[in-house]
Amino acid sequence: MVSTFGWILGFTIGGVLVLVVVALVVPILVLANDIGNEAPKINGQLAKAVQNTAALAGLRTTIDYAVTIIEGLKRGRHRLGG
Repeated sequence: MVSTFGWILGFTIGGVLVLVVVALVVPILVLANDIGNEAPKINGQLAKAVQNTAALAGLRTTIDYAVTIIEGLKRGRHRLGG
């Protein structure tokens, strides 16, 4: 008689492994899908943030002018004896 126990055991172990892999991969794929669905919304908000903070690019120029003005005021105060 030929024993098929090895085949049955192999298929059972293989089936269990496939189910475990599927059980681990499906939540990852669901999460990736959720992230993919949220990506356009996130990108839109980031674009708004870029637009809302564009004026900060001129802040360095404003600071430079303020420093120049303060230095001029200090020189004027010194010349007036203060």
